[in-house]
Amino acid sequence: MENYSNNDFVRPKKALGQHFLVDLNIARKIVDSLSTDHDVVIEVGAGMGVLTQYLIENQLEKLQVVEIDKESVEFLKKKFPELEGHLTLGDFLKYDLSKAKGGSSLSLGMTPVDVGVIGNFPYNISSQIFFQILKYRNNVSECVGMIQKEVAERIAAGPGSKTYGILSVLLQAWYDIEYLFTVHENVFNPPPKVKSAVIRLKRNNVKELDCDEKLFVTVVKQAFNQRRKTLRNSLRSMIPAEIIDNEIFNKRPEQLSVQEFVELTRHFEVPRTSCSE
Repeated sequence: MENYSNNDFVRPKKALGQHFLVDLNIARKIVDSLSTDHDVVIEVGAGMGVLTQYLIENQLEKLQVVEIDKESVEFLKKKFPELEGHLTLGDFLKYDLSKAKGGSSLSLGMTPVDVGVIGNFPYNISSQIFFQILKYRNNVSECVGMIQKEVAERIAAGPGSKTYGILSVLLQAWYDIEYLFTVHENVFNPPPKVKSAVIRLKRNNVKELDCDEKLFVTVVKQAFNQRRKTLRNSLRSMIPAEIIDNEIFNKRPEQLSVQEFVELTRHFEVPRTSCSE
């Protein structure tokens, strides 16, 4: 195992969920898992730059590194002077992707900027990172992230699995999910108490769902918030009286595919009145 080391050192901060990857072979493998044809590549939480060094090799021109830790930013500036203009001190969860690529607009009516996201994501905010990616799903065409193994399995799980849940359905509605490989605890400093895994999300061909998308998110979240109950019970406050006997409401949320959640959502939509009426 080839390890990443340097005379200088960034102190891992528990509050930021920092566990620095030190195995260079795994770092290279993660970076090689991301396509090189994006307009912009955003690395989330570079830490000591173990992934960054490989991204610089072939993606520097399009690379944007977003790091919330001031100590890490100062370290990265010294170790990689070539990151000048490519390094942002900030929170990815608040990062405005419309400012990616030097302020290029991602607004409607223009050709969307194609964004790839990569990182060793802090365990304590990994779900929030994926919700941020969903927010910009029309721009983020690919994401390669290392996260807690349990969360990776949940995201990749299909209907009928005990781990299938909110993130599974929402991400799979717009992305194809691949569980790439497992990463063991001993390749981090400090070692986490759990195993990690690398997953890849690739945007599918769904431009928009065949239902009210905001309502779809509400239905999925409410259904899984009481996952042990049937949909008839967990969604009772939303179900119109005239359809409460529909057989779909006898099921539990983990039994429904993404498409079935779309169909379920359509049951709750307010009928649209024609302009001519």
